[in-house]
Amino acid sequence: MSTPVHVPRVNNNDDEVKLVELKVELGVQVSAGQVLASVETDKAVVDVEAPAAGYVIAIAAQLDAMAQVGSVLLWLGSTADEAPPALAMPDTAAATASELAPTAKARALLLQHGLSAEQVPASAGRLSADDVARFVSTRGPALAQPAFAATGGSGAGLEGKSVALRPDERGMLATVTWHRDVAVAGYIELPYDAQPWEAYAKQLGQQHALLLNPMLALMAWRLVELASQTPKLNATIVADRRLEYSAVNLGFTVQAGDTLYLAVLRNAMVLGEVEFVKQLIGLQRRAAAHQLGPQETQGATIGFSSMARWDVSRHVPILAPQSAVMVAHAVDAKGQAVLGASYDHRVLHGAAVAAMLRKLSRPPKVDGASA
Repeated sequence: MSTPVHVPRVNNNDDEVKLVELKVELGVQVSAGQVLASVETDKAVVDVEAPAAGYVIAIAAQLDAMAQVGSVLLWLGSTADEAPPALAMPDTAAATASELAPTAKARALLLQHGLSAEQVPASAGRLSADDVARFVSTRGPALAQPAFAATGGSGAGLEGKSVALRPDERGMLATVTWHRDVAVAGYIELPYDAQPWEAYAKQLGQQHALLLNPMLALMAWRLVELASQTPKLNATIVADRRLEYSAVNLGFTVQAGDTLYLAVLRNAMVLGEVEFVKQLIGLQRRAAAHQLGPQETQGATIGFSSMARWDVSRHVPILAPQSAVMVAHAVDAKGQAVLGASYDHRVLHGAAVAAMLRKLSRPPKVDGASA
């Protein structure tokens, strides 16, 4: 099966990066973690690594050209002569909804000036911030001075102060917009008995002298295990085909002050239970200290989030871009533990998600004993 290597997001406010170096050629064999290319923004140059071993079967971006964040940079195959997916090639006739949607910067300017994307002509296939700025500058002072108006059903506008978003807030804007415009999101939740998980986590924590309660990390590890066993959980839709990822990259939400991170543990399926817990705890600590690297904030293929410590009884999380499932852990007002999941209904139906949640509600040994 072909594996896509996506153009990474270096900065949350940059929707395009420049491909400045290609370190591989068509047909060459690469190993997992090998540097394949380098991309550049105004602030940094970042290496792009292979998510898995394979052969380079297609290169979908051009050297020294701008590439859209999240688009396919190149494809890896299990053999050198494997045919790449037609959708990955630069001359594809069918663009996905995300490719045609305005960039994040363009959407922010449209909102700022009370415009819709249909009003502004795009200079290329996708509406850019430059297109919006050019349109505004030619329409006189009324548009050049942002009103930041929010119109209700009556058409009346409310004026206020325009406040620039922080990088993490711009990233959240892009995520929420993808959830709204691309995914067909559903939500399911099930109550469960937390005692088996609590006992399992206590036993493992004592056995390996873990300083923190590993229960949530262990549940996330179980989710990775289930995603490895059921490829549709670790997938997305590209045009009219399902793309099942080779790697399981676990996204885990971390609240650090007023910043919410989706910290990503890549290639999580190759880690044993204890090593996974240790690496995830380390990732959480770096997130809390605002020290995450670029590869630790992007590329989640499945997600886990908990708001139990805030006494939140219902938690309906936003899907990470290009993912099909985000699991939510909470405790209701009566102290009943609850597992929920936002899911992309284009990829999964409710019965499949419910079955996944039932398996996730039990530790692996308990689940295996009852099977």
